[in-house]
Amino acid sequence: MTVSSSTPPRRAPLMSDVAKLAGVSIGTVSNVLNSPAAVRASTREKVLDAISTLGFVPNSTARSLAVGRGTAIGFIAVDLGNSYFLDISRGIEQEADAGGRRVLLANSDVDLGKQTAHLELFEQARAAGIVLAPFDGPLDEVRALRRRGTQVVYVNWPGVEGESCGVVVDEVLGGELSARHLIEQGRTRLAFIGGPFSLTAVRDRFEGASRAVRAVPGVTLELITTPKLTVPPGIAVGRELAGRDAHSRPDGIVSASDALAAGIVQSLVVEGVRVPEDIAIVGYDDNHFADSTLLPLSTVGQPGVEMGHRAMRLLAEEIGASGEHLHQTVTLSPRLIVRASSSGGALG
Repeated sequence: MTVSSSTPPRRAPLMSDVAKLAGVSIGTVSNVLNSPAAVRASTREKVLDAISTLGFVPNSTARSLAVGRGTAIGFIAVDLGNSYFLDISRGIEQEADAGGRRVLLANSDVDLGKQTAHLELFEQARAAGIVLAPFDGPLDEVRALRRRGTQVVYVNWPGVEGESCGVVVDEVLGGELSARHLIEQGRTRLAFIGGPFSLTAVRDRFEGASRAVRAVPGVTLELITTPKLTVPPGIAVGRELAGRDAHSRPDGIVSASDALAAGIVQSLVVEGVRVPEDIAIVGYDDNHFADSTLLPLSTVGQPGVEMGHRAMRLLAEEIGASGEHLHQTVTLSPRLIVRASSSGGALG
């Protein structure tokens, strides 16, 4: 008879495991979870220590069905107001469907607290894994989640070497493509408009624009920071630029987002500044509205659907890995999309 030496998969800890480790009844564990004030402090502390040690996640559905992880995948997007993340979602869903899985979608709305709450919700639901387009901030909760056994793959964020996978776009190249296009249109006084600079993507796009400008003598780059990448700050910046003397304002704008660019265009046109004749503008993200405005926006497009495909593929590989999984960051390239806001206008 052959005895297999393989280690069986570790099952998820149950409430009975917590009770045994803490030396209490299952009813006491239930009270700690549902009515903690009814339990003596010293007993409550023992139960909480046992929960932490075992990595137990309270989940009535999982307990009642007595199963491990399900087949659903969670996707948490940082901002579904940006259609770029809808494209990523579509790619994740297409890839998941092909593998017989379903996707649960959540929006953190650029809020770290909401992101954490969604992570906890998917963990409690015993999701098979999570694709996370994260808030630009600490990822300690994600690392803890992975240690407790939930696989997480980042999208629009790099993976961590030896720890997690990620799928990103070369943001530096995107900023460079935008500025280089304006320079090729004969623009010499460029401005990069975007913010806050606490966002990695904004910093990278600015670095790319700076690189393109440094490569061409006689071209300058002004930096104008904004508190957000939305339409209202763009309107305010456009109004300020329109109030300048024609020779002191930029003749080409690299905008860190399409929404910001749309606000800038709106103010400039209202104030009588011609786009692209006086100021050419390139946005970023190729949002769904970019080609359907009165003045279609030139932009830098990101392969959102392909990013979703690749992220889901990495997650499926990690979930199905029987041994050591090789973590990697996949970097895709953006593309310049030229429309009326930067092309066709004569200088002078």
